[in-house]
Order: sequence, then C-alpha cells, then structure tokens
Amino acid sequence: MKTSEIKRERQLWIPKKERIWVFTVMILSTLIVLWELKGFLALPLSTLHSKQFEHTLKSFGSIARVLLFFVLSYYVILRVIKLPVLKGQAKVKKWLSTLLRYTRKWHTPVAIFSISLIILHTVAAFLHGFKFDFNYVSGLIALLVLLPVPISGLFRYQRRDRKWHLWSGITFAILFLLHSFL
Repeated sequence: MKTSEIKRERQLWIPKKERIWVFTVMILSTLIVLWELKGFLALPLSTLHSKQFEHTLKSFGSIARVLLFFVLSYYVILRVIKLPVLKGQAKVKKWLSTLLRYTRKWHTPVAIFSISLIILHTVAAFLHGFKFDFNYVSGLIALLVLLPVPISGLFRYQRRDRKWHLWSGITFAILFLLHSFL
C-alpha cells in the first residue's frame, strides 16, 4: 500500500466492513428513541408516576443490561483465549475464536442499541421522578462514565485511544453492575 492510501484508510472513523451495520443500527436506534420519547410526551402526569410506567422504565434498563453483557463478553472471551490453561486445547480455542469473531462483529452495533435503551431508561427515570437514593445516584454516575466510552471507541478504531475505551468501559461496567444489582 502507498502512504497516501494508508493515510486515507486511517482517516476513516469506522472501517468499511463495519460501516453498514453501525449506521443501520444508529438510524434504527435514533428512530426508536424518537418514537418512544414522542410516546412519553403524550402520557398524562398520572401515568408517569404510576407503577406501570416504573415497570416500563425498568424494562428498558433490563433489556439494556442483557445487551451490555453481550458487549462485555467480547472482552471476557478475549481474556479467556489468552489464558495459559488453554495452551494445549486446540478445539476449545477454535470454538472460542469463532465466538470471539461473532462478538467482535456485533460489539459496536449492540453497544449502540444498548446506549439508546439506556437513554430511554434515563429519560423515563427522570419523568417518573428523580429521588436522591442509591439507585438513582448510581445510575446517574454510571451514565456520566458511559459518555466517553463511545467517543473513545471511535478513537479505538484508529488505535489512538491509549486504552481509554477499555478502561472507561470497565469503569462503566462496574458502576452499571452496582446500579443494576444493588
């Protein structure tokens, strides 16, 4: 490759092979968020403070939690493959590498969709009524830590993030687990 081709390829934020899925999921996620926000605005105040609406906001969070476990599984599988225990296990490593390829392909699109569900969960929580208790405060802190994760993910594509994506993602995962299960 020529130097100019390498520069041009490096300047692209999202690799060509992933671009179609990333943009498709971004468009679908944006449409879903806008549709749900429109639905939130149409609800009367009595509904926003009901147990039924609380169930709705929790279901957004629950679905996002399952999707985030899939997103995090990429890093877990990557670490497991490198374990010295699996040194002579060719079949296991082959199976894990297939699984790793699958999770790598869907890591970004699933993360984008789960972020859209987190946005809906956050908006619904504020509409339901913010309280200064552990759940609300831990969720807000986790959301603030989540903000740099997708931005550092863009830099990750060009290998210019200096592991910010990994460490901010791990920090978010810890805070998200605290918010979800405590």
